[in-house]
Amino acid sequence: MIADEMQERLRELQPSRLEIIDESEGHRGHGGWREGGETHFRIVIASPQFAGLGRVAQHRLVHRTLGDIVPRIHALALELAES
Repeated sequence: MIADEMQERLRELQPSRLEIIDESEGHRGHGGWREGGETHFRIVIASPQFAGLGRVAQHRLVHRTLGDIVPRIHALALELAES
């Protein structure tokens, strides 16, 4: 499952909080949705790795950490915080 892959990779950021929410069902019938879900995700993460980074740099760090997962999904919402 994509959520499991995300969780495994995001552990690299040593999060104090990590939630991965599959919001796909709420987008049923919209662009990018497909049967079985795993198309629209929200990640809530707090990590010491975000300290001193601006918002764009934090987002880039998460995208870089997720790597090839990002192109396999349609939408990714991020809620980031320093811990």
